[in-house]
Amino acid sequence: MKIDAIVNYLESMAPPVLQEGYDNAGLLTGNQAWECTGVLCTLDSTEAIIEEAIQKKCNLIIAHHPIIFKGLKKINGKNYVEKTVIAAIKNDIAIYAIHTNLDNVISGVNSSLASRLGLLNCSVLTCKDSTLMKLFTFVPLAYADKVLEAIFKAGAGYIGNYSDCSFGIDGTGTYKAGEGTDPFAGKIGTRHAEPETKIEVLFPAHLEKNIIHVLKSVHPYEEVAYDLINLANEHPGIGAGLIGQLPEPVSETAFLSKLKELFGLKVIRHSALTGKPIQKVALCGGAGSFLISKALALGADVFVTADLKYHEFFDANDRLVICDIGHYESEQFTINLLSDILRQKFPTFAVLKPDTQTNPVNYYF
Repeated sequence: MKIDAIVNYLESMAPPVLQEGYDNAGLLTGNQAWECTGVLCTLDSTEAIIEEAIQKKCNLIIAHHPIIFKGLKKINGKNYVEKTVIAAIKNDIAIYAIHTNLDNVISGVNSSLASRLGLLNCSVLTCKDSTLMKLFTFVPLAYADKVLEAIFKAGAGYIGNYSDCSFGIDGTGTYKAGEGTDPFAGKIGTRHAEPETKIEVLFPAHLEKNIIHVLKSVHPYEEVAYDLINLANEHPGIGAGLIGQLPEPVSETAFLSKLKELFGLKVIRHSALTGKPIQKVALCGGAGSFLISKALALGADVFVTADLKYHEFFDANDRLVICDIGHYESEQFTINLLSDILRQKFPTFAVLKPDTQTNPVNYYF
């Protein structure tokens, strides 16, 4: 199996277009055309991870964090980034990063945290802008169902938990076929009136290319008339963080104890306790301080994230408990998420988890 097959599958689940503008997800070293000898899933790419991949005969590393984040002007081994890139290139190791695009899908990084906490009725904490489009197209009456079925199958027509959503209105379309054309109906050089259905459907913006390809492949017209509109509507499954509910309310100290146990934490930095029970839980793997105001607005009792600065704890305003559990600790289950996804899709292929622990933060007690 080629690396391309694995990359394409991951990108169908977490499209690169969903990454944030500052990010650098994608294939960072190597070639998608290589035969894949095995996959090593990790949170970070380091020299030790490269060495482990070599030992385990894996020529593809799937990492959450991109080892190349900003542009490299020199590659001479002066820091861990350059050393890792050099080791990967020398040993023909491909490194693929799946970062904020995996954060921004509801089934991604944050779902693994929510599931560990047993949260119910989860939804995205703040939806990402410009993720929905609308397609208008015009189809001869007899072909409307065929076209609809094809674009539904391609991913159009979802609104929340409803599928196959569309709107249609019948009317009359006109055209005059020019020389060298092969019109669906009518004669060349004569205006033709055709009974048509105008179809409207929503679709995720990242599926635009495929939706239009499918539309043109099944539409009976030689030239397909369609309009695309960018929408301000939010896609409910794309965005940062999650919010959900515990099955039953618990005390703040009980929640902190359970959080520490479930995540194997050595310490939790948190804001002042409010004295209220906890049931509504907001969370964001990695650095999530930008979501504090959203967690407050949605009435969360606690917000679990990482990388908070001193003054950001004041933003709790005695209305919720903010918990900083550490960056690595908040994303550690991403390794399991990636390996489980790939093992389910490629059950006979070697997908491994690392023995190397890459957390650079240590604690002294």
